[in-house]
Amino acid sequence: MIKLSAFVAGLVFGLGLLLAGMANPAKVLAFLDVTGAWDPSLALVMVGAIAVAAAPLNWARTRRQSLLGAAVQLPTKRGLDTRLIVGSLLFGAGWGIAGICPGPAVAVLLTGHWQIVVFFIAVLAGMYAFTRLEAWRGQ
Repeated sequence: MIKLSAFVAGLVFGLGLLLAGMANPAKVLAFLDVTGAWDPSLALVMVGAIAVAAAPLNWARTRRQSLLGAAVQLPTKRGLDTRLIVGSLLFGAGWGIAGICPGPAVAVLLTGHWQIVVFFIAVLAGMYAFTRLEAWRGQ
């Protein structure tokens, strides 16, 4: 049941990204172009997503288990640190350069466009580099 619910949630999430235009790099870049022909429609998508997620997140904060019996694991750290700031800047720079973020990239990966494949390889390389850096830091 857990795998089925994860599949359905991922499917709904992917379809939502596609319908919202998050998988269209031109639309994303227009959203990021605040000094030019700014397209604020993705801001409305983000506000809608936050509104939809707010009630379940508040509910989850009061629980130890999910509805399917899995442990609820929410972040406990509240402060800003260098890792968070640098990671956010790298994520934002990649988003701005490519015009797509990892979620929509997964949703459109099977379209076969070489640009998405290159982007996804770069994401995987970044994840690998992070893992190696964390292992090095832990020594």
